[in-house]
Amino acid sequence: MLAAGKPEWLRVRPPAGENYVRLKGLLRSLDLHTVCEEAHCPNVWECWGGGTATIMLMGDTCTRGCRFCAVTSGNPHGVLDLDEPRKVAIALSELDLTYVVLTSVDRDDLPDGGASHFARTVREIKSRRPEMIVEALIPDFQGDLAAVRSIVDAGVDVLDHNVETVERLQSKVRDPRANYRQSLRVLEGAKGMREGLFTKSSIMLGLGESEDEVVATMRDLRGVGVDILTLGQYLRPSSWHLAVEAYVPPEAFDRYREIGESMGFLYVASGPLVRSSYRAGEFFLEKVIRGRRNLNGKAG
Repeated sequence: MLAAGKPEWLRVRPPAGENYVRLKGLLRSLDLHTVCEEAHCPNVWECWGGGTATIMLMGDTCTRGCRFCAVTSGNPHGVLDLDEPRKVAIALSELDLTYVVLTSVDRDDLPDGGASHFARTVREIKSRRPEMIVEALIPDFQGDLAAVRSIVDAGVDVLDHNVETVERLQSKVRDPRANYRQSLRVLEGAKGMREGLFTKSSIMLGLGESEDEVVATMRDLRGVGVDILTLGQYLRPSSWHLAVEAYVPPEAFDRYREIGESMGFLYVASGPLVRSSYRAGEFFLEKVIRGRRNLNGKAG
């Protein structure tokens, strides 16, 4: 049974404000893409209004065709802007940011899935702004842990990969090249690559999952060492995409947050409009990471 009309708690403001206009203009001038726009994020006004955004690397065409995602699917035929890492670093040096999230489309057309391009972007940012906290929301690179390691070794502070939904619904929701166990292996592998690395994942709700399945997914994520978890409502981008099976009420999200905290997650962001890149979670992580840096600096 499909969900009825969108409830009141999912109403959002249209994008506006001086910072929003400034950031949009800067990104356009450098021909950069953001997942905020490409994926129709409902929080774009909040994040851009605050002067931050999630940069999407390697173009706006994804080689996969997940049934939930608004990003364009296709074959980029190996086309890649080799100057993009430098342009991203330049853009960030012009913005008053302390925390940035990098993500990308899947690029199965590239030998390493684009991991080296991702890693070079991280290094370019860190070379100009070593104090900036960099979170990388990565694809699964078809389970290639060497590709994942190249990004971890580049100096990311937070490594993020999304399982997206519960195990039973994976084949319905995600591209056939993605799968639940592969995503768990990526997260577990990344966690063991560097001491002090924070890992993060996200679950969409409203696709037909049961509460028991959500809790089991949370348990699996915690079992592979994931530190940060986000849970949000799936919203249908177009009539081609999967229909919303249910609009999950705010009190259910509150319950999942409490369950997640009891499991030992460092931070759980859970709410209808929460997305992978979510300012409240980033603000929390920034405090933790900077506190750790200060402690290590004093210890040294």
